[in-house]
Amino acid sequence: MPVLVMKFGGTSVADLDRIKNAAEKVRREVERGYDVIVIVSAMSGKTNELVGWVTQTSHLYDAREYDAVVSSGENVTAGLMALTLQEMDVPARSWQGWQVPLKTSAVHAAARIEEIPRDNLDAKFAEGMKVAVVAGFQGIAPDGRITTLGRGGSDTTAVAFAAAFDAERCDIYTDVDGVYTTDPRIEDKARKLDKIAFEEMLELASLGAKVLQTRSVELAMRYKVRLRVLSSFEETGDNSGTLVCDEEEIMESNVVSGVAYVRDEAKMTLISVADRPGIAAAIFGPLAEAGVNVDMIIQNISEEGRTDMTFSCPVDQVARAEAAVNAAKEAGEINFHGLVADTDVAKVSVVGIGMRSHAGVASKMFKALSNEGINIKVITTSEIKVSVLIERKYMELAVQALHDAFELEKA
Repeated sequence: MPVLVMKFGGTSVADLDRIKNAAEKVRREVERGYDVIVIVSAMSGKTNELVGWVTQTSHLYDAREYDAVVSSGENVTAGLMALTLQEMDVPARSWQGWQVPLKTSAVHAAARIEEIPRDNLDAKFAEGMKVAVVAGFQGIAPDGRITTLGRGGSDTTAVAFAAAFDAERCDIYTDVDGVYTTDPRIEDKARKLDKIAFEEMLELASLGAKVLQTRSVELAMRYKVRLRVLSSFEETGDNSGTLVCDEEEIMESNVVSGVAYVRDEAKMTLISVADRPGIAAAIFGPLAEAGVNVDMIIQNISEEGRTDMTFSCPVDQVARAEAAVNAAKEAGEINFHGLVADTDVAKVSVVGIGMRSHAGVASKMFKALSNEGINIKVITTSEIKVSVLIERKYMELAVQALHDAFELEKA
């Protein structure tokens, strides 16, 4: 039998009625001839509640026990989904990560998937099981302890199962009906895309789009797993949602496919750093060790033998970044005259694989922002994206202006 993977997020299984609604979608796929692997998240809000209980119990908690507690939310959902399917006369069984087993690294709260042996599930499918309901977000470490994959890990679980079982497709059910050209809450002319390439989706996910978790898209691109993003709350058919697929499946791509944004960015500048070989490593090494997620990096020449180094990072990591570079300065690893943090900026990006074969995207982007009186603070580019830092108060205006400039409302 062909295998289909279906993943339901927290809002899709938030209560018993929604679990029943999701189970009905699974039942229809079984009737169409699929063996189905269902990946479920915890009920909406439950993981936050469990994390809260852990932090209230122990400020410096044991990460192994953290995983034992927070993984329990998915276990509850998996059992309830299996029971609901059984009530519909669908042969279903729930599986926790360790029962599959989904083998991971031993890094608790941020484990990486290493292997998913097929033997146990294949044997049960051969015996007549039609649906395996698997608790997402969790696995088992080499020492036998429960691990979790980090927030959003159920998407990664679903893609990993689709790759391991050569699934025809991996359907991600969520509270939106697909991937849009930009956030419909900001631009009411935003259009749902029928298809989007893996690379474009990966860029959009990493640049602020919340539809899919970045790790899951990376995994899908590596193993060529076709993803479909659908709404749990609408009737769906073969052409519903947005298909995330290989570039070759898309007949002709628009130059720009979407506009993404990150609201809470910060721009940090080290003023008058000694310009010498190895200075970048001396700066960004301590930042990496401190867990600062550096994005844009710009180096400017200042006075003789000195340079200014500018980088962006999430605004909630500014204090950590300041502590890291100041500690490096005190240790004599780097020397700079000042550190300036601008915590009132946002990042706006345009993304599209069509940029590879079309010139002038950056020029059109900059002109559209200029026409709205929006000053650009930092620019970075890649083969399929252009990103800028601007004042945060202009973020929504910038998104709307770029959506219009590239006529993304048109199919």
